[in-house]
Amino acid sequence: MRSVVQRVKRASVTVKGESVGKISVGLLILLAVGQDDGEDDLAWMVDKLVGLRIFEDEERKMNRSVQDVGGEILVVSQFTLYGDCRSGKRPSFKTAAPPDHAKAMYERVVEVIRSRGIKVETGVFQAEMDVELINDGPVTLLLDSEKKF
Repeated sequence: MRSVVQRVKRASVTVKGESVGKISVGLLILLAVGQDDGEDDLAWMVDKLVGLRIFEDEERKMNRSVQDVGGEILVVSQFTLYGDCRSGKRPSFKTAAPPDHAKAMYERVVEVIRSRGIKVETGVFQAEMDVELINDGPVTLLLDSEKKF
C-alpha cells in the first residue's frame, strides 16, 4: 500500500463539478493499493497515517498527529502511485491491485480511520476527480507498507 500524505489547511474533491469531500485542517491522503496488499499492510498504513507527528506543537516542532490537533482526513484513491516508470516513457501499472481488491482495501482504510474517532471524507473510487488543496508548510510525505521508500 502506498500513499502521498500532505498536511493541509484545507482540501476538497469534486466529481463532475459536484463536491464529494471537503476538509479543513488535516491530511490529504492519496492512497494506492498493491496487488499483494493485505490486512498487515492496511494496519501498518493506518497506524502510520493516524500517528504521523507532522503538526507543530507550541514550540513549532513537528510533534503532533492529526488526531492530537483534532484534524480531519480526506482520502482519495490514486492507483497511479503504483506506476512504474523505470522502463520506457509509458508507466506500467502491473503491481497495482485489481479494482475489486483495491476498492475493498480503500474502503477498509477509511472505515478503520473513522473507528479511531477522526472525521474522514473521501473521493469516489475509479472516478475522474478534481482535487484542490492548500498545502500547509508545505509538508508532503511518501509512505509504502513494503518500506520501499
